[in-house]
Amino acid sequence: MNAPYFVTICTDNKICFFGNVKEGKMYLSDLGQLANKYWLEMEKQFPFVILDHFIVMPNHVHGIINIDNPLSDSRDAIYRVSNSADNPDGVDNPDLIYRVSNSTYNPDGVDNSDAINRVSTVRKIGGVTGNNNPMLHENLSRCMNWYKGRCTFEMRKINTKFFWQPRFIEHVIRNEEDYLKIAEYIQNNPRKWQVDKYYASSI
Repeated sequence: MNAPYFVTICTDNKICFFGNVKEGKMYLSDLGQLANKYWLEMEKQFPFVILDHFIVMPNHVHGIINIDNPLSDSRDAIYRVSNSADNPDGVDNPDLIYRVSNSTYNPDGVDNSDAINRVSTVRKIGGVTGNNNPMLHENLSRCMNWYKGRCTFEMRKINTKFFWQPRFIEHVIRNEEDYLKIAEYIQNNPRKWQVDKYYASSI
């Protein structure tokens, strides 16, 4: 889905492979430098990725990643919510769009599965190949799989004991207030390391 995401990736068992925090500043180890290097390379590897704030911490990486795939229709459904009052897209029923776009989070437990299916199929995507178009599968998961795999391959040349935790944590950033809080959290992470929920003593 096209959206800005707040992503967190942790090392296995929260082992501090990536360096140490001293006096509120992060000092990268050799593995930490690789984690930093390959994060920055994601924009070159994936043209649909736009990187924002990120930081490599002793045992995890936080970052804001914008997924912007022009072949995906999913961005419209989630982003038209914030503009529904002005209705710039000429949507006849902004309330329907609101309900549909929030079905991913479904805070009220409302079943909108039928509504989202109707809206998401209004316009066919993927050209003649439809959902088999490989560009439609250029998403956050593919990006994270590449990053974790590339890091693992290079890091185990230095430390054969390196492993990531399975999967990753993601949060869709829905508005500017959410974005500003997350950006501040990333920037202040080293200064607040000892009270961070991912805190672990360094190896």
